[in-house]
Amino acid sequence: MDIIYIRDLCIETTIGIYDWEREIKQTVSLNVEMGHDIRKAAATDDIAYTLNYKAVAKRLIAFIEASEFLLVETMAEQCAQIIREEFKVPWLKLQVSKPGAVRGSRDVGVIIERGER
Repeated sequence: MDIIYIRDLCIETTIGIYDWEREIKQTVSLNVEMGHDIRKAAATDDIAYTLNYKAVAKRLIAFIEASEFLLVETMAEQCAQIIREEFKVPWLKLQVSKPGAVRGSRDVGVIIERGER
């Protein structure tokens, strides 16, 4: 299976368990790898036969900006579900990071893999 990816998609949202986190917007960063067979798109040079990464990114941005989360785990699961169901992606690997969440660390977060390759 081929992989279409998006790296370092930065989105502002309300996320966190502490009271002060509920009052501000924080940046989260997403990396996503999505399984898709690109052979027909490559052969025809037609976007209709590929996974439109711009459409995926726009959908994730709209969803995350309009939502509030306590945990990055919840955000990751809900984003994975959107990608798999709405874009018919059979397999994905998704990393959700909170930059600066832990002093001395560039970022923290989760990596999940859903579906079958």
